[in-house]
Amino acid sequence: LTIDHQAPECASQQIFRSIACDKSRAIFNGKVVVQPAGQKAVADQLSQNLLLSASAEIDTRPELEIYADDVKCTHGATVGQLDPEALFYLQSRGISYEIARGMLLQAFVQDQLEQIHPLIQRIIAPILEDQLAIINGANC
Repeated sequence: LTIDHQAPECASQQIFRSIACDKSRAIFNGKVVVQPAGQKAVADQLSQNLLLSASAEIDTRPELEIYADDVKCTHGATVGQLDPEALFYLQSRGISYEIARGMLLQAFVQDQLEQIHPLIQRIIAPILEDQLAIINGANC
């Protein structure tokens, strides 16, 4: 994915999230380009990823290519696992491991889902819920 800022005072915000499980591989390659005419551009790019098994892979490569002087651009990437302390906390409250894990996976995607237009949310939410159930039920 490439976002090309070709005019002044453009803004873009990208947040990508992936979950890799079993032997899956997730790849993100994104670039923000700010052309010389893109003065005062604001661009944020973030790739956040959950790695749920040792045999899964996540490759993430956010890039900035800036040809203007007066810009505010950021990019970053994280790859991590579910927080064992959060899992322990939920389990210490009587929640099974499977349900606690499902709750944390849902929380990982929920705040991004809430940023989508409500009509599209209604279409995507059940599909996402089914996919999270498959991931949570997998041997990862």
